[in-house]
Amino acid sequence: MKPVTSIYLSCLCAVATNALLGAEVSPQWIAGDHHIHSRYSTGWDREQEPPAPVIGGDAIYPIHMNALMAKYFGLGWMVATDHGGPNHSRVNLEQAYPELQQSRLVVPEVVQFWGMEFDTPGADHSSLIIPHSHEESQQLFAIESRFAKREPWPADPSWDTEPRLLEALEFMKTQERAPILIANHPSRSAEDIGVYGQYTPAELRDWNDTAPTIAVGMAAAPGHQAAALNKDGSAGNPRPRGYYGNAGTLGGFDQFTAIVGGFWDSMLGEGRRWWVTANSDSHVHYSEGGADFWPGEYSKTHVWATKDHDAILDGIRNGRVFVTTGDLISALEFSASAEGISASLGEELVVERGKEIDVVIRFLDPESTNARGQNPSVARVDLIRGDLTGAAQDRSNDSNPTTRVHQRFMAEEFSAAAGMSEVRLKLLAEKSGYLRLRGTNGEELEPTQDLLGEDPWSDLWFYSNPIFIKVAE
Repeated sequence: MKPVTSIYLSCLCAVATNALLGAEVSPQWIAGDHHIHSRYSTGWDREQEPPAPVIGGDAIYPIHMNALMAKYFGLGWMVATDHGGPNHSRVNLEQAYPELQQSRLVVPEVVQFWGMEFDTPGADHSSLIIPHSHEESQQLFAIESRFAKREPWPADPSWDTEPRLLEALEFMKTQERAPILIANHPSRSAEDIGVYGQYTPAELRDWNDTAPTIAVGMAAAPGHQAAALNKDGSAGNPRPRGYYGNAGTLGGFDQFTAIVGGFWDSMLGEGRRWWVTANSDSHVHYSEGGADFWPGEYSKTHVWATKDHDAILDGIRNGRVFVTTGDLISALEFSASAEGISASLGEELVVERGKEIDVVIRFLDPESTNARGQNPSVARVDLIRGDLTGAAQDRSNDSNPTTRVHQRFMAEEFSAAAGMSEVRLKLLAEKSGYLRLRGTNGEELEPTQDLLGEDPWSDLWFYSNPIFIKVAE
């Protein structure tokens, strides 16, 4: 990997020669990252009253440097998401937001959103993405100053309860332009597989019930994926991947996503539009002693949209998303169709019982090297199928016993089609349900817990959001 300063300066020179880009008019897969920290994720001087923010005390990079690195690693959108503390809403409003505006001018090729890593009442952190508007800075200020649990000084435990979060979601619903809330690293505080911490299945159901178009999902692959890397990029650093110290990640993915028939499938089985994403959680790059990759260096959230703020946000809100690590794939076409009607990621196909459903899986395994200098290949793709089972009677339910791997496709089973790898199959419309995909470069039939010091580049996966199938009588 090139030195940080070399990449930064080369990006600056390139930006200086580029004209401001207009919006792309055709939908495309646009890679991005919704969880990126800058120097305004501060430390705190607690010798003062109230504590004074220390710029660069936690994360260290300017927002425009994050944007330059995002561009370098192939991202087309990103969200500035600094977490808070006592009176941090003022830091965001008066210092971080002006730097975001500057960053938009410096790196126009990356669509940049305003937001924060919300200090979620009664829970862990979550990405709050604010729609782009002239009022975006005030919109975030109104939320952070009223509801971020670490905002008050002296600290007030009454701010750190789930009812306050539900109140915050009700408040967000009254705003003219609705934000998006995504639960970050949902199992990082879990004690074991199925033994949950700050996030519980019941809690996430409450979020989605309260604001189904705002609380729309969770991070499938957490950040801090470079924890096992040393400064020279070699593996073996004895830190848990993603900082998941108890219940480890599985192939780099959170247990809430990675277990077939687990929590995610329990949500989908209820028919919930509950989507998955991926992010870097970038604070400090591993080459400088941190645990992080740059935005886009390892994890990418691909959104099907035109290249503008509103379209990208709409794509996330409606599940037109797949996620990948290590640039395993760069495009995905996944559709289900019957009698001339077709549905893709995040959509629903209505079909009569007994009719045939044509399923097409097509992906692009890029003929280029990733940030590690490797060109990984997809070894297998799994088509996962589950039934719609109705609303859970037990709010803590974390399983859907109907979900199974319907079929595994090895690399040699795919044919070439317009430069992509393709497989087609037919299903019979018997029960209402959903289809989703995952793929890997490895041989594990199911992802196993990641070991301390394991090289993240050796174990790559992609996951798609689902297609719902409604069987009509």
